[in-house]
Amino acid sequence: MEADWEFEVGPDAAGVAAPVIEAHWSGFVDLQRAPELAEHLPETAQFPALAEALVKLNAADSPVWTSKCDYWPRLEANEFDPDELDAPPDCTAHATGCFIDLLPKSNQQWALPEMAEKTCKRICGFLNAVPLRCCRADLVIRRAFIFPDGMDLGITAYLTSCGESPAAAAKTLETALAAFTDAF
Repeated sequence: MEADWEFEVGPDAAGVAAPVIEAHWSGFVDLQRAPELAEHLPETAQFPALAEALVKLNAADSPVWTSKCDYWPRLEANEFDPDELDAPPDCTAHATGCFIDLLPKSNQQWALPEMAEKTCKRICGFLNAVPLRCCRADLVIRRAFIFPDGMDLGITAYLTSCGESPAAAAKTLETALAAFTDAF
């Protein structure tokens, strides 16, 4: 499985500020307290494997919790790069993807950027060892509003897959999402 990470915490060359994770946004559902609600989220209705991943990532023994996610049942050809998914030409007709915003359970967990970087490197190392083609995970370290008194760090995980059919792309994404969840 392909996996990589990056920092996106400051303004870009044009001075545009990087996106920020809003932990307690208006549609926030606390899956740490009510994991059964994961299967009722609109994002998981089309992709039940996302609900399973959210339950695991919000479990008591998980080092993270989630604040937001989305699922894209169909990606256009210009929204993914088959080479970055290690995809043979016959498996690029259909693509799908999702994202999950991940936040640390402790405000000391990723207190320094190097700590979040270390987590991303470990997860990418685990995922790169998974023998799975036609998919990838991109981890983006971002600023996050978690606690009311300041800015912290979070990670947005983007997972993308492709296949010769929509069902094949979804099955690969399901497998990739399970591997990603196991990495934590």
